Amino acid sequence: MAASIIPHFHNTPGVRVVHVGSREFMCIGALPPFDHPHIYIDMGHDSEVVCSYCSTLYRFDPALAEGTAKPVECVWHDQPAEAPASAA
Repeated sequence: MAASIIPHFHNTPGVRVVHVGSREFMCIGALPPFDHPHIYIDMGHDSEVVCSYCSTLYRFDPALAEGTAKPVECVWHDQPAEAPASAA
C-alpha cells in the first residue's frame, strides 16, 4: 500500500509551464468534467516532462514543497462525495 497520496496537477489556466514540487504525480489535463485520463508521470532524474495527452510542460522546482505547484491553482484537490441526505 502506498505511504503517501500521489499529487494531481492540471493546466486549466493554460499556462506555458507548470512548476511542480514533485517528480512523481498524476496529470489530469483540465478540471473535471473536462479532464483527460489521469496518467501517472515519473520524471526520474529529469527536470521537466511533457504530458502525452495534453502537452502540458511540467518543470520540477526543488524550492516548492512536495505536492505543490506554481501557479497554485494547478493543484487538484478531489472533492469528497456529499453524504446522502437523511430521511426524516
